[in-house]
Amino acid sequence: MADAQHPLEALPAARIHVLTLGVDDLDRALRFYREGLGLKSSGITGTEYAGSATAPAGAVAMFTLDDGMILALYPRSELAKDAGVEPTRTAGSGISIGYLVDSHEDVDRVLDLARRAGGSVLGEPHDRPWGIYSGYFADPDGHMWEVVHFPGGGGPA
Repeated sequence: MADAQHPLEALPAARIHVLTLGVDDLDRALRFYREGLGLKSSGITGTEYAGSATAPAGAVAMFTLDDGMILALYPRSELAKDAGVEPTRTAGSGISIGYLVDSHEDVDRVLDLARRAGGSVLGEPHDRPWGIYSGYFADPDGHMWEVVHFPGGGGPA
């Protein structure tokens, strides 16, 4: 029998393949992630799709991360048109994007790279009572990232 805990039809394999961040300035965002953080991208593509007042334009920058996930940067105004929502729906949200690294030193290094690339480090990294070492940064559009080291090389249980 179906209930909230056990629906009749389960989702296919639960995975996230693409994370799209709405940005105010696509060129600036591309520079931050590609030149500042060293992520690989062929640059802005889809510029041949101009869009209109109601149809979204196609300009986007994408990065294929080491685990195969795609990080996409898309202008906030175009994201709103594409999703059919008011532009205010694409501004700031109460989430952080987790970036797991191998050591305390890697946490510090990533935060330093983000700072030098124009991001904001949100307080100093430190050991958390639950056993991780982490710190936060925000990209130039305010997207918050938590850089995390799990001692012992693991992740959450």
